[in-house]
Amino acid sequence: MKIFMIAAAIGTIAGIVDILPMIKMKLDRYSVISAFVFYFLMPFVIFNIKVPGLAWWLTGGLVTFLLAVPVILIVAKQDRTAVPPMAISSLVIGTLIGIAGHLMLS
Repeated sequence: MKIFMIAAAIGTIAGIVDILPMIKMKLDRYSVISAFVFYFLMPFVIFNIKVPGLAWWLTGGLVTFLLAVPVILIVAKQDRTAVPPMAISSLVIGTLIGIAGHLMLS
């Protein structure tokens, strides 16, 4: 239960951090909800994945980026300028989720 609550709290914070710029730019409501749900669920995935040979602090960023690639490709078809911010935010927020989880769960 402790892991679930920590993952939900970190996911909520990560989701809010990701959608604040989107709300400021007045993006589509469905895009904002999709981004929030994606980052809300990422701690549940990251906390349960062990990548052999990869440092613990890199796991979150790598997993988040790899799972964001399909969405990034869909967005790239319509707006290529959105690709770098999406890729960078997935790496940064994913890494921060991994670090937060490691520090809070160990």
